Amino acid sequence: MKKKPLLIMALTVILIFTLGQTVMAFSDVANNPYGDKIKALKEKGILSGVANDQFKPGDKLTYASGISMLVKGLDLNLNLFDFIKEPKASDFFTNLSDDAWYSHAFIVAQAHGLEIPKDVKPNDPITKEQFAHHLFQAMMTKGDYAFIEIYKIIKDEADVNGAYMNSIQKLLISNIATVDKDNNFYPTQPITRGEAAAWLHDGMKFVAETKPIEPQPELPEFEQKLTIEAVNDSINKVTITAQMPHPGYGLRIASIQFDGEQAVIYTEPVLPDPDKMYPQVITEVKVTTYVDAAFKPVLPAKTDGSSSSSSEGIVNE
Repeated sequence: MKKKPLLIMALTVILIFTLGQTVMAFSDVANNPYGDKIKALKEKGILSGVANDQFKPGDKLTYASGISMLVKGLDLNLNLFDFIKEPKASDFFTNLSDDAWYSHAFIVAQAHGLEIPKDVKPNDPITKEQFAHHLFQAMMTKGDYAFIEIYKIIKDEADVNGAYMNSIQKLLISNIATVDKDNNFYPTQPITRGEAAAWLHDGMKFVAETKPIEPQPELPEFEQKLTIEAVNDSINKVTITAQMPHPGYGLRIASIQFDGEQAVIYTEPVLPDPDKMYPQVITEVKVTTYVDAAFKPVLPAKTDGSSSSSSEGIVNE
């Protein structure tokens, strides 16, 4: 007899949970091509409806809604910023209110470098190229990512704002944004709420699943000296020396490129072991290679066209 009340209670809990889920879901996205992605963002608390339980995925996305989506989706905040005074939206944007629901999102986006027009109005439709640019910039606040070096053909490329092209290319390469079957992107058309949600969903997925490039340590600047010694009539021994900040650094040959009668020798520093301590003493390091005597060994010129080092002539051993 005691099992019946427990069963009724369990069924009641299940019913309440099911009804709650139904109430929370958008009622107008089930047949939308972006429905699953919209639903996923809704469950994360990133999207909100515009009328009761509707999302209206086919409607134009406003700037206010678009920036708010990006700030929430990419988890942008002001935690690492210090301000002399509390920032206001009107400090950066002439047509925005300081106490509207969207105000904080614009302040955060501005702080993170999203290039939003200063005269933007909250209800302005955001175009596909604008949303692509802001989405890519928001993604790049999470790290520096490597992209395949290819160029996606856009049939209506002439309509693209040049300042947005890199962002659009990166999103196309990553399959976050797409062109139509005729390779048109329609950059100046307003983006729909549904398509923007899908791009944001895939942008968040890219950031979550892609490892950023490790920041490279700053390499020391160093002058090099090249010395040539004749080993025999056919081979020259080439020694390159440089002054490094401490004995943890080394020097190695990166490549040798033959240009006419010259052998251009490229070097690179060997970085110190990060787990070791070194005395801060200027140290001379050297590396040696051998070059056919038919070629004159030289070091690459600096970007200003001047020689990168001094050199000494052939010394017969």
